[in-house]
Amino acid sequence: MKKLFLGLVVLMLAVAVSAKDKGEKTNTDMESTAAVALTGTVYDSDSGETLVGVEVQLEGTTEKAYTDFDGKFTFENVKPGDCKIVANYISYNKATETLKLDGKKNEVKIQLKNSN
Repeated sequence: MKKLFLGLVVLMLAVAVSAKDKGEKTNTDMESTAAVALTGTVYDSDSGETLVGVEVQLEGTTEKAYTDFDGKFTFENVKPGDCKIVANYISYNKATETLKLDGKKNEVKIQLKNSN
């Protein structure tokens, strides 16, 4: 009886250790999937002035940001890799930028051309 009980305890410990190992991620796994930030500034292509209130969207998502008084926008927790952002503003042509996001500085400058 004691041998059976001891055998069950050893088996349960082995299963518990095995389950724990499968659930853990290594540091390299976490680094490759860690979210990054994307910042940028939107300018008028003719005057070079920054534009306030421009809608900037990550294409293929519902994530949107609007430029502040300095023409700047920020997206937090963006998945690394290739992405497209679309900038849209009244009286300006829509602009699309393709970017490769990584763990480094992710900054973009977008120029919008007046549609008039």
